[in-house]
Amino acid sequence: MKIGNRFFDTKNHTYIMGILNVTPDSFSDGGKWNHIDEALKHTEAMIADGADIIDIGGESTRPGHTPVSADEEAQRVLPVIEAVKKHFDIPVSVDTFKSSVAESSIQAGADLVNDIWGLKYDPKMAAVIAKYDVACCLMHNKSNTEYQNFLIDMLAETQECVNLARQAGIKDEKIMLDSGIGFGKTFEMNLEAMNHLELFQNLGFPVLLGTSRKSMIGLALDLPVDQRMEGTLATSVIGVMKGCSFVRVHDVKENKRVIQMTEAILGRR
Repeated sequence: MKIGNRFFDTKNHTYIMGILNVTPDSFSDGGKWNHIDEALKHTEAMIADGADIIDIGGESTRPGHTPVSADEEAQRVLPVIEAVKKHFDIPVSVDTFKSSVAESSIQAGADLVNDIWGLKYDPKMAAVIAKYDVACCLMHNKSNTEYQNFLIDMLAETQECVNLARQAGIKDEKIMLDSGIGFGKTFEMNLEAMNHLELFQNLGFPVLLGTSRKSMIGLALDLPVDQRMEGTLATSVIGVMKGCSFVRVHDVKENKRVIQMTEAILGRR
């Protein structure tokens, strides 16, 4: 898969997407990287620690977050995208579900659109991604936790995202999928999705796993958000073993090490 100017061997290696939130209220690191200097320092550190992609987000998606306008979101992310692309040679993802933010971010240098609603929130999003021929990550999400058969329904609903992408002209080689751990799922459903990540491989696209510091880990271990690294690392190991091509994480160095060790055991060195 090509993202920006880099090719990713999505069948034989698990890559790291480092999280750069430029929000005042993200559940884990809200307010820490709002200023460009801090954002660049953190980006430099993540690259040194082994990040392969930098994912920049301007609106918290934690439960109960305060929605922001597209204009405010753009004002947060565009200067940071431009600065990161100016100072570092690394693919940049923009974490947004608004088409206007996605388009201005692509114009500012973003190489990938990470849409937590899988093209289902903004009907113009798919056309924007197709227009600029950039990569996209389509996440499974819904506004409730009602399913007839959870795993079957989750896969079918994710396939709907793929169908929307294809109808808009997005090429298959530009698509990755995300099972949406923590979104539209109960605690038990999140664990079940984690335990059956291999099912997502059957849809035929690279899979991104996003579990870093999430409530699933907090509930399983009864730990606050700043003590969830070990739980996150366990999910990354499972992600590698289940064939995920990317993990989206806050703690790059530690996840890099557990991925290297897991791949060594699996003979993927």
